[in-house]
Amino acid sequence: MTAADPTTERLERLLAEHGAAVARVAASYERDRGRQQDLVQEIAVALWRALPGFRGDCSERTFVLRIAHYRGITHSTRRPPAGITLEEVAEPAAPEPGPERGAAARQRVRRLRRALPDLPFGQRQVLVLALEGLSHREIGEVLGLRENAVAVRLNRARQALRARLAAEETRR
Repeated sequence: MTAADPTTERLERLLAEHGAAVARVAASYERDRGRQQDLVQEIAVALWRALPGFRGDCSERTFVLRIAHYRGITHSTRRPPAGITLEEVAEPAAPEPGPERGAAARQRVRRLRRALPDLPFGQRQVLVLALEGLSHREIGEVLGLRENAVAVRLNRARQALRARLAAEETRR
């Protein structure tokens, strides 16, 4: 591969644009940081191999995340999953202005991080992709589901998170 190779250049551009999302998807499949990095590399190789066949039937972002999802599934079937934490999946949102609001936002993110691993795998998948900003249609394209199935899973994931967070609140 040379730097002038159009596939390599396209891969580099896609990873620059979507690398953070790929890393978060990888983190949703693998808890160990070293194995997460290995998975990101596997995703990059799979993406490089698939790029020549990309016809543009979906957005590049959807294409990249679909490859990441399928590589994640393959990766997770190689050994039993160790579970995940949201800390390894998503960066915390920037705190709102003011120290009290910022502290409250950080507390909400910590609670969400503790609750996410308890979701069933299918719900966790759609939630991670929704957190990446994908529409129901795009999530369906990535996971091979109909939009309606995505909406149902996402609704169930939100309900399960609310219930988990409410239960945690009552224990306090």
